[in-house]
Amino acid sequence: MRPREPVESGQRDLFRARLDQIIALDHALVRLARTIDWSFLERSFGAVYTDAAGRPPLPTRLMAGLAILKHMHDLSDEALCERWVENPYFQFFCGEEFFQHELTFERSSLTRWRQRMGEERLATLVQESLAVAVKTGAAKPADFTRVIIDTTVQEKAIAFPTDARLMHTARQRLVRLANKAGVDLRQSYARVGKHALIAHQRYAHAKQFNRANRALKAIRTMLGRVIRDIGRRIRGEADLEAAFALPLSLARQVHAQDRRQRGRKIYSLHAPETECIGKGKAHKPYEFGVKVSVATPLDRCKGGQFVAHVKAMPGAPYDGHTLATVIPAIEASTGAPLQRLLVDRGYKGHNAPEPYRFKVFIQGQKRRVTAAIKRQLRRRSAVEPVIGHLKNEHRMTRNRLAGSHGDAANAVLAAVGYNFRLLLKWLWLLCALTLTRLAGTNSPAMSPQGT
Repeated sequence: MRPREPVESGQRDLFRARLDQIIALDHALVRLARTIDWSFLERSFGAVYTDAAGRPPLPTRLMAGLAILKHMHDLSDEALCERWVENPYFQFFCGEEFFQHELTFERSSLTRWRQRMGEERLATLVQESLAVAVKTGAAKPADFTRVIIDTTVQEKAIAFPTDARLMHTARQRLVRLANKAGVDLRQSYARVGKHALIAHQRYAHAKQFNRANRALKAIRTMLGRVIRDIGRRIRGEADLEAAFALPLSLARQVHAQDRRQRGRKIYSLHAPETECIGKGKAHKPYEFGVKVSVATPLDRCKGGQFVAHVKAMPGAPYDGHTLATVIPAIEASTGAPLQRLLVDRGYKGHNAPEPYRFKVFIQGQKRRVTAAIKRQLRRRSAVEPVIGHLKNEHRMTRNRLAGSHGDAANAVLAAVGYNFRLLLKWLWLLCALTLTRLAGTNSPAMSPQGT
């Protein structure tokens, strides 16, 4: 069933306060709410629903507004719900007409809505943020014809992976699941396994690697015994084999993998999609998460350095091999044809489509580089502070959303929060300039009586 979108009635209630009577209507968040084309978002997000009978879902403006506010102010789902009840501006932004003293939705509705919409639908919010930027004068369509593209790593919220910790955790998960399913194990190794892990960590810290390797071998042996014991006890039990299929598969892979192993490895048992990506940083040689492509305009817009496009790239592809996917998506998001793309040296040998092959300029390139392009290449690093803001202020540092679909959704929503935060500052500035002009017009020195 499709959502029932709220319609402002304008009616009064003796026992409830109207929000437009208790808030400042010139507040930046109020002006932003009235500038966003909510009907466009309702049509886009409403396409995932059918007209079948059932309980209607929550309104699109409520859920989209909550997603924007969450990443704009770097809030968790729990903190967002607390702020929403206390803040009348948050409620007005989400389409409420009267002040609500209790939540009108469940916190888990945020998770289900994100999963249902997916990356493709959530990218509509980025598109709408750019449309609002053009509508309010914070940017011009021509600003998005020349862009800078770079990649970064969106780290997953996992502990630093070591072989000893992974094997210890895999054994604990199997033992916990066996106790829950009523499978009687020969031995759980709960006490000796914990002591072996502590011994390995202490020996490794003291650089006594021979002793550390013996402790690691003991941890591996314990995991192997538990795997074989569970395999023998659930053999022939279809229900138990189905319940243990994924945990046993992950545990066997962790048991078999080696520190020097090349290729696909498991770095987290609760997030097996996590990848190890080396970005060449001296302070952090390896990062664990997913590669993300970020595009921003070459010339700084009036309202700031907006994000034109962002996309998660699972599989850790080579930077140059992401352009074939990214370039059409940037044009679809901005609605402007690309005239020039500036990238760093990691994009050498790129696979840009034929019409754009000679529009891509790489840092340090000599051929076909005019004086104007050389000046523009100096601005290629303007994307770096944008990536820093996305990570530190908009929940891209440690992604807590589950699965590969959570990686994609979190990257898109981080860009949404960043763009709308810039728009909020831009509207504050416009309001301040308007008040300054009005104050100057009404001052005695400028009035006819004062002359």
